Amino acid sequence: MEETNKYYEAFNLYDLTMSDRQVHDAVSQLIADHRHAYDTPQVLRQLLGTIELTTLTVTDSQESVMRFTERVNRWANDYPELPPLATICVYPNFAGIVSNTLEADGIRVACVSGGFPSSQTFLEVKTIETALALKDGADEIDMVLSVGAFLSEDFETCADEIAELKEVCGEHPLKVILETGELKSAYNIKKASILAMYAGADFIKTSTGKVSVSATPEAAYTMCRAIREYHEKTGRWVGFKAAGGIKTVAEAIDYYTIVAEILGEDYIRRGLFRIGTSRLANLLAQAITNEDVTPF
Repeated sequence: MEETNKYYEAFNLYDLTMSDRQVHDAVSQLIADHRHAYDTPQVLRQLLGTIELTTLTVTDSQESVMRFTERVNRWANDYPELPPLATICVYPNFAGIVSNTLEADGIRVACVSGGFPSSQTFLEVKTIETALALKDGADEIDMVLSVGAFLSEDFETCADEIAELKEVCGEHPLKVILETGELKSAYNIKKASILAMYAGADFIKTSTGKVSVSATPEAAYTMCRAIREYHEKTGRWVGFKAAGGIKTVAEAIDYYTIVAEILGEDYIRRGLFRIGTSRLANLLAQAITNEDVTPF
């Protein structure tokens, strides 16, 4: 009970009063008022630099992931004037392949870990999997919040798991996936954001992309509000990653607008905004180059 109260005391420091309807209306108004300012060629270039190019399929293999990485190398060689992608994101058993194949400058290796996508395994397995991914060349780790424990108000288990994996990561960034579609409400999304940040997350991320409801503008708005409030209270900036179902350039500009208006464009320029995608990168490449290219 004492531990539970500790977490509620932390939650009570934040504004958790916005209803889902209020969040929907607020984000719709924000996009309507400001999106036009960010629909520019420069923003498209910045968006390309936020991309975590992702392959997380049951058919991934050593050969397919190597080819995936080689396509990124070719793109970087053919368009050296464009910003590099942020990361290539793969399952942990492919960290070595990506690390050994990747030649493009400025691109990091990210791995999902900790029993992705459900997080339903032993903590010991989560820590070992994470340590092995880092040993094989991962630069960043994406873990999943234990959503069942969170919804059962077992906040201590959730926080301890995040802290444990952050200890394994050390200086390597740890992104905590909230699986916002399963949290259902802005109230829960903001609480989960707060819990993850206090437990040591370097980024908070919307979704695995493996459930029916993935990233939404409403979830992004709620998480960015939480990040801003957390920074105001602690002085620490935490990154934001939108992932799952972002398929068009127009949608990407919507997310850019939300992040820029709540957290500022300097936040984006510092590499604290990411988009996880397997489709959007080609569309951005076409929009930026005005060429019929599908490099990824």
